[in-house]
Amino acid sequence: MTHSFWQILAYALLPAATLLGGGAIASWRLPGPGWRSAILHFAGGVVFSVVAVELLPDVVRTHEPLEIVIGFGLGIGVMLALRRLTEQQRPAAEETAQGAGLPFGLLFGVGVDVVIDGLLLGIGFAAGAKEGVLLTLALTFELLTLGLATSATLSQGGTVRARTLLLLSGLALLFMAGGAAGGTLLQRISAHGLAMVLAFGLAALLFLVTEELLVEAHEAEETPWLTTAFFIGFLLFLVLGMLG
Repeated sequence: MTHSFWQILAYALLPAATLLGGGAIASWRLPGPGWRSAILHFAGGVVFSVVAVELLPDVVRTHEPLEIVIGFGLGIGVMLALRRLTEQQRPAAEETAQGAGLPFGLLFGVGVDVVIDGLLLGIGFAAGAKEGVLLTLALTFELLTLGLATSATLSQGGTVRARTLLLLSGLALLFMAGGAAGGTLLQRISAHGLAMVLAFGLAALLFLVTEELLVEAHEAEETPWLTTAFFIGFLLFLVLGMLG
């Protein structure tokens, strides 16, 4: 089943809305470290579940080892480059935050991040309808945490609430554009190309869980209930995948 531009755009609305909603919440009252860590753990479990239950079996079924190695390597390379870019921009962003300006370097890094997330959504729908829907829900939780973090950084830098929400709206539009572009461009991709794209998405999502979501989640003091949040997210989407 193929999905049109407008169908994928409609699915992309949910993660985009939570990005904006998370930013709005943080602009009024930032959740404490414990709650933010719980959300990050839960989001990590959700994304990891979608990878293990939906994307990984699709990658294995392609039986294209060379394309998978290339796509997986490209996925890791892109995510490492993105992290490097973000780390390089962070000192300038923190310096700007101490003044009255906007941290443009940080915003650029977040913008690239949400575009890649949108492309991953498109990859999910290229793999299949169920994969696309579950990945939409997984990215919803991931973008919620991104909205919280970005809004907190802007607020600490003195950005007024209205401007913060305007900037987050722009990031939400970037995500939707990435999802719609990725989904429509990948609809008629060849079998070899699809194997490479799926492997790229697999690597990028694994990187997202292990090197971003869980790393940030562990910044708070670890407790049993925080760890449990990861497994609740994994189990919930495992069951949803079985029932879908």
